[in-house]
Amino acid sequence: MRALGNTYTPLNRRRFLAASAAAGLGAAALSACGSSDSGNSSGKTTIEWWNITTTQPAKKLWAQRAKEFEAAHPDVKVKIVTLENEAYKSKMTALTTSGKLPDIFHTWGGGVLKQQIDAGLVEDLTDKVSSWTKDFVPASQAAYQFDKKTYAVPFDIGMVGFWYNKALFKKAKIDTPPTTWSGYLDAVKALKSAGVTPIALAGKEKWPGMYYWAYLSMRVAGLDAMQKAATDADFTGEGFVTAGQHLKDLVALEPFQKGFLGAAYSTPNGEAATMGNGKAAMELMGQWAPIVEKDSGKGLGTDLGFFSFPAVEGGKGALTEVFGGGGGHALRKGAPDAAVEFLKFFAEKEFAAKLVKETGLIPVSKDVRSALTDPNLTAVSDALNTATGFQLYLDQAYAPAVGQEINDSVAALIAGSKSPEQVTRSVTQVAKSEKS
Repeated sequence: MRALGNTYTPLNRRRFLAASAAAGLGAAALSACGSSDSGNSSGKTTIEWWNITTTQPAKKLWAQRAKEFEAAHPDVKVKIVTLENEAYKSKMTALTTSGKLPDIFHTWGGGVLKQQIDAGLVEDLTDKVSSWTKDFVPASQAAYQFDKKTYAVPFDIGMVGFWYNKALFKKAKIDTPPTTWSGYLDAVKALKSAGVTPIALAGKEKWPGMYYWAYLSMRVAGLDAMQKAATDADFTGEGFVTAGQHLKDLVALEPFQKGFLGAAYSTPNGEAATMGNGKAAMELMGQWAPIVEKDSGKGLGTDLGFFSFPAVEGGKGALTEVFGGGGGHALRKGAPDAAVEFLKFFAEKEFAAKLVKETGLIPVSKDVRSALTDPNLTAVSDALNTATGFQLYLDQAYAPAVGQEINDSVAALIAGSKSPEQVTRSVTQVAKSEKS
């Protein structure tokens, strides 16, 4: 089995500081982070836990878990700070610049975590958690490991793949989901011939289209090439150009719904609703797709199926290499011992199973997989459990500006205004500027 890993491009310090200033967060905002192992006036040790779990029932369950930890550790107070995703990113950027992180904080891993590690702000957890994370799915840990050291503990893992309408596949006489790219293109043609829109796509938001280029790059160039491109800030290699050509071939078949270039993801007429209302046969999306399809549209129920992104004939990547990400918890350098104990307490099997059953999280521990009951999420979990390689979401693996340029350039390719070669040159130009 090949090593699981994630790619990383260091953030340019000038851009990082500029982003911090743009966030508008001064000393007053930074003082909200009161991490301390020295205790408080009540004689208790207070640990701050920053997270992005703003929705129910997960938010309530996490708060309950903090209370249970306090009950089991009367000398510890857990102070929870919960922020919406984008607000969290902005504040953490400012805190990282200040050199003062919370005791426990949410992380997606990849480039941002590596930047914090390189600044000496993150605790090395390798020896502290290895005894109780040894049964975790390797793919779930990949984004948080650098130089064979572990810097965060995952609580969630997921991957991008194709969600498909079994009834529409049957209408097009497609018996089984394709496992090769040529087979996938044949399936698209068969769906069109049957009068079915093959693919729903949110062209307006750009990131859903990026998933195609990312996966094709993985399948054609291979994960080692993804790593080398990030390290060298050079995406002009033949594999990346070929990936773009494969995407161009798909676009030429006109597989997307009418008006896809102006479609958002989760709006009433967007990608998820188009899929959920049975108006398209497939969408390439993460493990959250069934929930959003049901929220935005009607949902497909038992007609919904899942399959992994096909292999590309002659490519260096494999069908068993996945693209995705999840969430984890890291500790600031020098955090109290109680913070490590809380991570262990949070990961206990009974609570992890409760999160799976009540919130739909895909478990990171093999011991908790029995808590999964949804067949499609089980299929996602199976793919992750058997993964032989893992690529973190590009906007987390790479510097933010690089991720944004990939989104923009791939969107231009899909719209017909950029060639595969132009995509790779544009991304390379931004990657090199980030390293200068």
